[in-house]
Amino acid sequence: MTHASFVDPQGDAPARGRDGWDLDMGTFFEVSLDLLVIRDLDGRVLKASRSWQTTLGHDPEDMEGLPLLRLVHPDDLPGTHNSVTEVELRRPGDPVLGFINRYRHRNGGYRTLEWRAQRFGDRIYGVARDVTERVAAERELREAKAAAEAASRAKTDFLANMSHEVRTPLNGVIGIIDALARTPLSPEQAEMVGLVRDSGVILERLVSDFLIVSKIEAGQLELEPQPFDLDEALRPYIEVTRHRVDDKGLTLKVEHDAVAKGRFLGDATRIGQIVNNLLSNAVKFTEQGQVTLRIGRIETPNGDCVTFEVEDTGVGFDADQAARLFDRFSQADATISRRFGGTGLGLSICRALTDLMGGEISAMSQPGQGSRFMVSLPLPRAEALPEGEGARPRPADSGPTCARPLRVLLAEDHPTNQRVVQLILASQAVELLTVEDGLQAVSAFASGAFDVVLMDMQMPHMDGLAATRAIRALEVERGSAPTPIVMLSANAMVEHQNEALAAGADIHVAKPITAATLLSGIQAVVSA
Repeated sequence: MTHASFVDPQGDAPARGRDGWDLDMGTFFEVSLDLLVIRDLDGRVLKASRSWQTTLGHDPEDMEGLPLLRLVHPDDLPGTHNSVTEVELRRPGDPVLGFINRYRHRNGGYRTLEWRAQRFGDRIYGVARDVTERVAAERELREAKAAAEAASRAKTDFLANMSHEVRTPLNGVIGIIDALARTPLSPEQAEMVGLVRDSGVILERLVSDFLIVSKIEAGQLELEPQPFDLDEALRPYIEVTRHRVDDKGLTLKVEHDAVAKGRFLGDATRIGQIVNNLLSNAVKFTEQGQVTLRIGRIETPNGDCVTFEVEDTGVGFDADQAARLFDRFSQADATISRRFGGTGLGLSICRALTDLMGGEISAMSQPGQGSRFMVSLPLPRAEALPEGEGARPRPADSGPTCARPLRVLLAEDHPTNQRVVQLILASQAVELLTVEDGLQAVSAFASGAFDVVLMDMQMPHMDGLAATRAIRALEVERGSAPTPIVMLSANAMVEHQNEALAAGADIHVAKPITAATLLSGIQAVVSA
């Protein structure tokens, strides 16, 4: 903010005429819109501008000889005294800028002023501007921002809680259907089981998509870059896609350039989500032909980028549809008679994740001739691990192998979820003990020996995190080797996974679980 200055540009003090004031000071004091004041070191007003009357209702002549600070709001006096002291101690010509306080209007109200002040000799020259409306607008903006952030946090918390509440019964649906699918079924029964299972998978993805979107809106989605093997990271999504194209009678083709193989530094989970969403869309909108995934690597002025192309022979889309394709809740076919389901979140999530990683995403298509989506992500190379190290266990449908039955402790308060685990492990060489909360889990662990602990995170009396910490403390007290702990939880967000690991769990397996995910998790910790 530019204020008037009383300083003679050729000297270090105001130029004065015969009456002791600047030759043009009288005129300037009459016309200035800013509030001008000259006071002595005792704080008494020597001269004030006419604007004091127009802005605050105080006659300048009546102000002369009286302390200026008598008009300051009582709550602002301590800070004002400090500011005045600072002006008095500064070197001549060295101003104090931007100090804000409130001055009393003649009608009893207060206006907010922003000051610039300098000392010359035994006088202090001040310029103030009324910023009441600006300060009020800034305060309203801060309050609106705080309210929006609070609402966003509340929505995120609500969705996280709803995710847990939905995933808990969904765990029963998917887990029991998965177990049922492994029993002898007639062709008609197998078809019905498959329909229920597919519907459960779609519902789970829907819940996950809404959670991701809420975190993006709240600015809470953070990347976790770590070294990872690109083949290992993409394999689960490719295998799931392979099953889906087989069911639709399509062909899946994967082309992975040798220069794009190996270990990179990035967030493997988010990269997998992008590729998975693109592959899912390609399969959904393709009735015949093939889906192709191409993985390559290109050099750019800003470094190497890994590229992902997903091409299909599906319905395609026109230029108008392409313009809004990455918008949230938008789909190429938005008519009431549309042939394809979905919420329209997948591509918007892809774009948000790509932007977050500093990459680019685009699409090209023609109606009836398929589509091609291109993603480019800046992924630097990571150092290769020595031979045989760092291999991630692959998902397995068969359970862990052991010379004797595994002794497994399950802590789970929900009866349906207890039954899901029992059905999955029934065909395995396992001795299973089930308890209903964390306190019982710690007590059972203290009195028995177990090879694996399956721990639910959210339980009454003592939650899974506290129980895990108690078990780890008991092991330290006894000097015994750590027992593998698998955290099974409908709290499936990244922060929940981190909490589980921080508490001492070896791995986090999100609900709803299947035989493949549960047995794979047990296999991973037992092998380790």
